[in-house]
Amino acid sequence: MTNDPSAAKYEVRARITAEGVIDKPDVVGAVFGQTEGLLGDELDLRDLQKSGRIGRIEVEIDSRKGKSEGEIVIPSSLDQVETAILAAGLETVDRIGPCRAKIEVVSVDDIRITKRQKVVERAKAILARVQEDSKGVGVDLTEAVRKAVQVEEITTYGPEHLPAGPNIDQADALIVVEGRSDVLNLLRCGIKNVIAVEGTSVPQTVKDLSRGKTVTAFTDGDRAGELILREMLQTMDLDFVARAPRGSEVEELTQKQLLKCLRNKIPINQYLEMSGFESTGATREPREERGENGAGRPDRRDERGPGGRRDERDRERPMAPRAMPPPPPPPPPPPAAPLSPELQHYFDLLASVENASKTLVLGEGDSVVAEVPVKEMIETLAALSVPAKVIVFDGIVSQRLLDVAQEKGIGIVVATRLGPIGKIPDQVRVYTKADLAPPALAR
Repeated sequence: MTNDPSAAKYEVRARITAEGVIDKPDVVGAVFGQTEGLLGDELDLRDLQKSGRIGRIEVEIDSRKGKSEGEIVIPSSLDQVETAILAAGLETVDRIGPCRAKIEVVSVDDIRITKRQKVVERAKAILARVQEDSKGVGVDLTEAVRKAVQVEEITTYGPEHLPAGPNIDQADALIVVEGRSDVLNLLRCGIKNVIAVEGTSVPQTVKDLSRGKTVTAFTDGDRAGELILREMLQTMDLDFVARAPRGSEVEELTQKQLLKCLRNKIPINQYLEMSGFESTGATREPREERGENGAGRPDRRDERGPGGRRDERDRERPMAPRAMPPPPPPPPPPPAAPLSPELQHYFDLLASVENASKTLVLGEGDSVVAEVPVKEMIETLAALSVPAKVIVFDGIVSQRLLDVAQEKGIGIVVATRLGPIGKIPDQVRVYTKADLAPPALAR
């Protein structure tokens, strides 16, 4: 009768060596024969195997060069003490067949511990799969409901069928974005007074809608967003400008990021001053800064005497104009500092690429290591494999350019003018045309 492996609690493993060639039946016979009567009637191996308290004795033997080595495995459902006694009894076997032999117990393993570990690992895998499936169902359900609500809320406006929120007619304020995905993202955050221009050309519907409302242009933080914003500045009536973080798009922003961008919107005049752009459209003073009459002029007040009437003497004769003191002459401008030979050289290079939209990247000894169009400047610098120290280009310095210059160890940036910058890195010096131009050419 063999033991049911599932009922075993311990597993005895022993190593066997013999000085001669032996087979598996020799080992089993020696174990049963030499332990008979040694451990008492209660631990007789034959009786234990018949009653199913120990399982089948497994033996693996490998004979080479006249010697044999192998392993004995005995499953046991006895308790710890009885199993330990049984294991110790195995080591009393000193001959197998005609050969001298030695059996040494290697380990007594608790099969239940191994089973528990397998159970734990399997339970982890099952739980992870259940949680992943549940999470996927929840996310899919949430996303499906959100999309359904968004599709219900989004509308089309005007003859161009522009994507828009449901409240653009009723609201006093209007947010203008680039595309349909941007409108959906704002709707998801509960902002419904939004409309998209759907391209770089501002539709007439948006121009007409912007009149009489507080208008905020909200564009992506990339080159395309800058171009669309320039188009809006020239053709629309704007009050504020909001931009997505550098390199990000409005449709990608989380609710927290999106609301932060709108809170940090910049009045249009301040933005124009920071960016150096010139607006040729109907850009106006922000509405919050206007007077109550909307014209930006202070209310005139009558200079009246007590009782609200002018003095009779003032009514009879005209008031003589007051003599104004002559204004002091403006102080003479400070003398311009002469350019260093190094800066003069960079100014000459800037003049050579002016109106050509080119970028010169200088390395050691001011040698030109790269010459590319300005629109390819950022990508070229990011992939540059040779050391560089100076950038000279016909364009506007941006925050993204300064960040890339800092990463590449470039210490000097020379350009036409400075754009809206959050912070100039300490390791980078920036010179514009006004800084580099000789006094005779400065404007």
